[in-house]
Amino acid sequence: MNLSSLRSLLRFLRPRPASRSALSSVDVVLSPAPAGHEAAASPAPAPWLTPGPLADATAPVPHAAAESYREVVDSLSEVVFRTDESGRLVFLNDAWKDLSGFELDYSRQHPLTDFLHPDDRLRARDAIRGLLAGDGQEWSDELRLRTGSGEIRWVGVTARALRDRAGHEAGIAGTIDDISARKIAEFSLRNLNQELETRVRSRTAELEAAVRELEAFSYSVSHDLRAPLRAIDGFARILAEEVGPQLAPQHREQLARIRAGAERMAILIDALIDLATVSRQPLRRQTVDLSQLAESVIRELQAETPDRAVAVEITRDLAVVADPALMHVLLDNLLRNAWKFTARTEGARIAFGATREGGRTLFHVEDNGAGFDMNYAGKLFQPFQRLHGQEEFPGTGIGLATVQRIVARHDGRVWASAEPGAGARFCFTLGH
Repeated sequence: MNLSSLRSLLRFLRPRPASRSALSSVDVVLSPAPAGHEAAASPAPAPWLTPGPLADATAPVPHAAAESYREVVDSLSEVVFRTDESGRLVFLNDAWKDLSGFELDYSRQHPLTDFLHPDDRLRARDAIRGLLAGDGQEWSDELRLRTGSGEIRWVGVTARALRDRAGHEAGIAGTIDDISARKIAEFSLRNLNQELETRVRSRTAELEAAVRELEAFSYSVSHDLRAPLRAIDGFARILAEEVGPQLAPQHREQLARIRAGAERMAILIDALIDLATVSRQPLRRQTVDLSQLAESVIRELQAETPDRAVAVEITRDLAVVADPALMHVLLDNLLRNAWKFTARTEGARIAFGATREGGRTLFHVEDNGAGFDMNYAGKLFQPFQRLHGQEEFPGTGIGLATVQRIVARHDGRVWASAEPGAGARFCFTLGH
């Protein structure tokens, strides 16, 4: 039952005088029937059942009407209550006994707050006093009720202030509903969520620790491999210089392959160190002009291969809040990939730009180079995974893995689309 529907119902509930019977707590105004009225003359409700204002409560109340009205109120599943101007209960329906376990006559001698949990009494007392003082018109709250057997039940209380015809506070009236089942479900769900959050935090901490250990191991191993690798390359170079002319052609070729392998291993070690550094170094967010970074990378590439003719298109003023150093590494990897995979393309073209989709900015680097088969796109951002042969397009397989980690550290996402022989498009978003 909502509050508005109770207003017409509760307006008949008046404080119980000590000298009146239990049924007199319900006052109904008797409007006499018109002269000559006959019961079967009209299907409309009998006029004498029409309720009147509280001020006319001195009119006699037929016992049958009062009894019928009390039966309706007692049939409600919610507790209907009213207090006098001092806050003491003066009316309760039978649902109160089912909910609280207290007898109605005993309960009418006490304030509602006497039946609440001690921790909730002060809040409820202040709210009731506010209504009685005219500070508000309505009050709703969820409180704990202590039953006669000592059980604690959660109840939803909704009440409004009542005033007599003179405008003076005459008490409050409202309903009390048992919400224990809902509160238990809420507490169970909250506990389940807290347990789940604890497990997630624990698993996340374990995963982060494992990642840190793996990164530290990769960084350490990469550094430890440098010394023996330098020794292999150094001794192979000495052999080639001192006894190279005396060696058979096949032996000189083997020395050359040893040195080439050592050089490639050194490149891979440097890439591993760079990948570990990207994951470990702290972020220093500031406003970064990605367009200017892209232009500087393109100038470097043009200086390295001045004989290349590549049409480059860069959208101006693409600014983000991110780590400048990592943004340079990100664009360097993506643009170098585009530069590399357009090496065998006539009319090579590379573009860096952005679009707005769904309230976020999507940056992209695209080219019309070799492209790749989308069936293998899942391997792109994994370390050492390459979709082209070393002889066709040299590389370490670390660049796109580095890009993915940089984007992830900025709470973003990176993905690619391509078609063999028709170029590739790499898109990424940044969370901030």
